[in-house]
Amino acid sequence: MTFSFFIFKKYIKSNRDSRFLNLISIIAIAGITLGVATLIIALSVISGFEKTLTQKLTDIDSHIKVFSFKSSLPYLDNSIKVIDSICGNNIDYTSPFLSNLALVSFKNRKDGITIKGVFNEGYRKKVEENIIFGSPEWDSLNTLIIGKSLANKLLVKVGDRVTLFALKKNEIPSYENLPNIEKFKVSAIFESGIAEYDGAIGFTDLSSAQKLFSMQGEVNGIDIKLRDVSKADSLAEELRKELRYPYYARSIFDIHKNIFTWISLQKKPIPIILGLIIVVAVFNIVGTLLLMVIERTSSIGILKSFGTRKRQIIQIFVLQGLYLAIIGIVAGNLLAIILMELQTRFNLIKVPSSVYFVTKVPFDFSIEIFGLVSVITLLLALLASIVPSIISSRINPVNALRFD
Repeated sequence: MTFSFFIFKKYIKSNRDSRFLNLISIIAIAGITLGVATLIIALSVISGFEKTLTQKLTDIDSHIKVFSFKSSLPYLDNSIKVIDSICGNNIDYTSPFLSNLALVSFKNRKDGITIKGVFNEGYRKKVEENIIFGSPEWDSLNTLIIGKSLANKLLVKVGDRVTLFALKKNEIPSYENLPNIEKFKVSAIFESGIAEYDGAIGFTDLSSAQKLFSMQGEVNGIDIKLRDVSKADSLAEELRKELRYPYYARSIFDIHKNIFTWISLQKKPIPIILGLIIVVAVFNIVGTLLLMVIERTSSIGILKSFGTRKRQIIQIFVLQGLYLAIIGIVAGNLLAIILMELQTRFNLIKVPSSVYFVTKVPFDFSIEIFGLVSVITLLLALLASIVPSIISSRINPVNALRFD
């Protein structure tokens, strides 16, 4: 045990006996605790929002979409070969689809809807994961899976038959080219938590969609599901270069740019603003140590008169500052975990899904977030401890012994 550490332990014990120093230490620790907990919770919520929204969007949709500027995609087989050559092992599956606008009617209620016909088993399973009522009947013609919001608007239940009005080959209707009218059975209702899907999209099998739009054997898009969503932007850029007109590729981050831009804008100022909370809390250490220096002036003079070096005096008070910071950091981490766990279990703070796309506050219990905040706080506490420690080392022993 070093001399500095030995004296530090003695000071810690005597601090507990001093009501004044004990109160000041508790205030400093409380400030660090609240600062650390606040920053961890804020960063966890932002990261949780990003991960949850990305997961929700990819659960009901693909990572990359290949569209056509025409009504259908020509040379489909060649295009899929190009996609396979560029994306390679990054692909989970590719799913050609047919998607167009239609009008849905049930009794006297009507609304617009996007009908999407799919046949890929992987894509169908993603849709099925969000079903809350009924069960899909992909193998039956003219069955439809709609979102909960749309079902509520139309007052539709599972088993009801709705009427769809759709343009033939996506052409302007006329007396010679009347819209198609088909009856579809609602086999299931899904809820993704994303208003754009729950209130405006319906899934059916590809053959039913082709019949509804009079586009037998045709598709107008390709869904690409990747193994790693972080590669979506780079692969979409490569596809845009390789796939020629009328093809155009967009990643999920391009399609939902407004959502991800919103998240990005929130992430930029929050670490700065909340980081200031920690800076203010750490400056409590400066005040606390300065008060300790004043309180211990006489004992510092005694130590220096016995030959204690400046470096050892500095070490004693740096250890004091780190001691306060470590207690505050540990308490802040525990407080953050407790508060996030309470919110996760009991949903104390409710959020409107129509605004935030989720019904509960999402948290990212990431070790990186906890570790980053803790390390930064500890470094700031170390820097904050140096100033009062240097001041204490420069105290004149003669004046210190006279100090009362």
